[in-house]
Amino acid sequence: MTAAMDRVEIALHEAIKSDYPFVTETSAHLVDAGGKRFRPLLTLLAAQFGNPERTEVIEAAVVVELTHLATLYHDDVMDEAMMRRGAASANARWDNSIAILTGDFLFARASDILADLGPEAVRIQARTFERLCIGQIRETVGPVDGADPVAHHIEVLADKTGSLIATAGRFGAMLSGTDTATTEVLTKFGECIGVAFQLADDLVDITSESEQSGKTPGTDLREGIPTLAGLIAMSSSDPADVRLKSLLARPLPDDAEHAEALALLRNHKAISEARAQAHKWADNARASLIELPDVPARAALESLCDYVVSRTG
Repeated sequence: MTAAMDRVEIALHEAIKSDYPFVTETSAHLVDAGGKRFRPLLTLLAAQFGNPERTEVIEAAVVVELTHLATLYHDDVMDEAMMRRGAASANARWDNSIAILTGDFLFARASDILADLGPEAVRIQARTFERLCIGQIRETVGPVDGADPVAHHIEVLADKTGSLIATAGRFGAMLSGTDTATTEVLTKFGECIGVAFQLADDLVDITSESEQSGKTPGTDLREGIPTLAGLIAMSSSDPADVRLKSLLARPLPDDAEHAEALALLRNHKAISEARAQAHKWADNARASLIELPDVPARAALESLCDYVVSRTG
């Protein structure tokens, strides 16, 4: 698996090269910053249930990571983020236009690779991209009147994060030649582990004292971006939570208010409730694997479930 990931890394760096050196530089900004490479890893693991040596598997792993990186460039512009993976975001280092266009360039490179993987792969990617866009719009617009904010938030996570991780599993299975049933299992696994992954990331953003998340702790809180723990706290009827709810209702550019809100939220029962939700989605992912043969790749996927939730404390 290490050798295959090394091949993905080499191919990823090749895919972002442009005849215009500045575009290569801006594209390499996040590639060189590292990251978990969770999506290509899932593609490679899913391929273990078929023929993992097919070149299409490596190409698909590159496609899902390029797509993920492209969304990060766009997300940072929308969120006006200053940091990404412990470094200045592209929009902070250059400007919003450069960040947006670099994201578009990465989408174009992913599409170019996809064209060689066949029309079905292109169709799957298009539908995934549709869900990514809908998820972002859902988050931007917010829940409709009378809707459950927590349920709405989970739908956002399923679209914005779960959809691409599900596609990573589908590509690995499909392009390695597995049967339809196995492909569907690995797609479902990807969706569930994707939601768990994002719930865990959001908790790390609140609870970490270090920069585990690649961002300054409490970044989402400062920017007024809703996360599950905050939404649960906002639904509290406890009079003791009035101050916290007041702070959570808006962005917190003031350092003192941000520190106060972070301290209150870290000590709120909403953290344990959000952690339980992350565990539930990871458990659902693990349960879906029961239909797969008991081989090393299945054990590796089960260990991913443990890894995802272990980060939440």
